Amino acid sequence: MDIKGKQVLVFGTGISGIAAGQLLLLKGADVILYDGNASLDAAMLREELLEGAEGSLVVNAAEVSKRVRVVLGDFPEDEMDSLDLVVISPGVPTDLPIVNEMRKMQIPIWGEVELAYVYGQGDVLAITGTNGKTTTTTLLGEIMKNYRESVYVVGNIGNPYACAAAETKPESVVVAEMSSFQLETIHTFRPKVSAVLNITPDHLNRHHTMEAYIEAKKNIFRNQTEEDTCVLNYEDEVTRKFGENTKAKVLYFSSRRKLERGVYLEGGRIICCMEKPVQICRTDELQLLGVHNYENVMAAAAMAAAYGVPMEVIRRSVKAFKGVEHRIEFVAEVRGVAYYNDSKATNPDAAIRGIQAMNRPTLLIGGGYDKNSTYEEWIRAFGGKVKKLVLLGATAEKIASEAHKLGFEDTILVETFEEAVKTCARYAAPGDAVLLSPACASWGMFKNYEERGEKFKELVKQF
Repeated sequence: MDIKGKQVLVFGTGISGIAAGQLLLLKGADVILYDGNASLDAAMLREELLEGAEGSLVVNAAEVSKRVRVVLGDFPEDEMDSLDLVVISPGVPTDLPIVNEMRKMQIPIWGEVELAYVYGQGDVLAITGTNGKTTTTTLLGEIMKNYRESVYVVGNIGNPYACAAAETKPESVVVAEMSSFQLETIHTFRPKVSAVLNITPDHLNRHHTMEAYIEAKKNIFRNQTEEDTCVLNYEDEVTRKFGENTKAKVLYFSSRRKLERGVYLEGGRIICCMEKPVQICRTDELQLLGVHNYENVMAAAAMAAAYGVPMEVIRRSVKAFKGVEHRIEFVAEVRGVAYYNDSKATNPDAAIRGIQAMNRPTLLIGGGYDKNSTYEEWIRAFGGKVKKLVLLGATAEKIASEAHKLGFEDTILVETFEEAVKTCARYAAPGDAVLLSPACASWGMFKNYEERGEKFKELVKQF
């Protein structure tokens, strides 16, 4: 689509919306930046769009100011007819009445990822899954940076794809973390290599059903062809079946069995078998804890191998990788107690992996925003490791009730995050661990899991 001179509505004023608006302005479109929240500061949003968030994609305000409008609150119905395209941010539910009305009027609706893909260049390596996306994306980004000069790591990892799209070149590699929200609104998006790491219940408050959530995840390989590769987790029942639904070449990884072709864990070694078995590394050479992280390494290695990265580059990169912030991140040891920040565990399955990685008696901080998750499997995974479960937020009573039904009685409910951390410190003994692994989103108490994790680290460092 040639969007020069076209009227484009950008729905959502977060970082993805601002990035999409900047890319559209660079491509010559007239932009209406829209948000249903009438209390936002229109002048500030306009300035952010024109000047660029944190200096990215800076545009000349004098040249484009006439092509920018900010609309807040209810969108005027009489202006719908003038829209040539709507670019919707990931945080905007796709079943809102206004979005449904746009569909009825047959206005094209793209996501920010679709926009960036259409106007970007180079090969895309894209990762989705319920858990492990950020670690796998970051590691694959490091592998590719050791292989290619022009590499961009984008998407749900906190750097909108639209921020990088205008800078990409034909020889560029874009490593993209894709959430289910982002994948809902793609049309032509086609990765050269895709990966689905795992599928467990998450975001059911948005998708409503597990089936809808799975369908959104499947979009990552929907447009792939026989020329492309899809990397899948053989040990996840849902993703294993995805191998029957894609036209792409399938490459599995497994933490439980040897594969004739793929990447697998065997006797403490990670093996890549494309034509013949080749050892990537031993698990004790990695700077990461837990089988779930070995799976992340296998997925990243499989994607890199499928793209043609030499094994020595893969090997060197995975051994040097130190993990990502907020994911089972060691913070400090205070008076013999080790503190770990796993704020990125925003659902029960991710939190299970955090518990499994602990090798000490653990005081666990959980609770937060209610995404309609169930917590039974998480509680069952405590396996005698958890000494006390300190709960806060909207889900505190729900989790405590489920814990008590399952026979785990050592729960403490607190009102504030500071109280949760101090309570753990009070009950912890030398040799214990305190783990922030909430199994819930941070919304309602914090802007995001990063802010929650930073607050945890700040409080620990005050001890």
